[in-house]
Amino acid sequence: MPPALYIVSRLRGEGRPLEDAELVERAQRGDADAYGLLVRRYQDLAVRVGYLVTGRPWEAEDAAQEAFVKAYYALDRLRPGTSFRSWLLRIVANEARNLRKAARRRVDLMSRASEHAPPQGAAPSPEAEAVANERRSALLNALSDLREEDRLVVAYRFWFELSEAEMAEALECARGTVKSRLSRALGRLRQGLRSPAQQHPSRQELRDA
Repeated sequence: MPPALYIVSRLRGEGRPLEDAELVERAQRGDADAYGLLVRRYQDLAVRVGYLVTGRPWEAEDAAQEAFVKAYYALDRLRPGTSFRSWLLRIVANEARNLRKAARRRVDLMSRASEHAPPQGAAPSPEAEAVANERRSALLNALSDLREEDRLVVAYRFWFELSEAEMAEALECARGTVKSRLSRALGRLRQGLRSPAQQHPSRQELRDA
């Protein structure tokens, strides 16, 4: 059996994958395999958050790697009941900001977002595809012009589908503040869309951006 499958098999409880909280508890007791599963579970997500802040693939990967290391050594400070995912994303965002400030580079969301566009179903007609591409391009341009905190709140809600509690943890704000921040961010996004027909993107368009 390959090592990774052995680890997964060894850490299954009663035939089910272990929840994050169970893996965290085992990792806090020194089980490196348990933390390894958490890393594999959230590695892609961590890198994508790094992209949101830095816009650079190598910096995003560095931020994710450093965040996992810091999170491991800070596991004992993770409060019971706190979502590991949102806690980790907050660390990733902070590490990405540090890298961005050190390098003094601007974000390039266009290339990052296009790399992570979800696959589509049946091929649309050329006319429909042209319209969809135009709307998506306008939406990505408007997203790239938003402030970092607005990009994060939109991405956490529509791309990563975090709960309000997880968003509050990741954004380091009160849970009641999440809705108002999201509302303001969507308002600024609409203002950045030039065509009135584009100023009301659907939820699916936001997820697919």
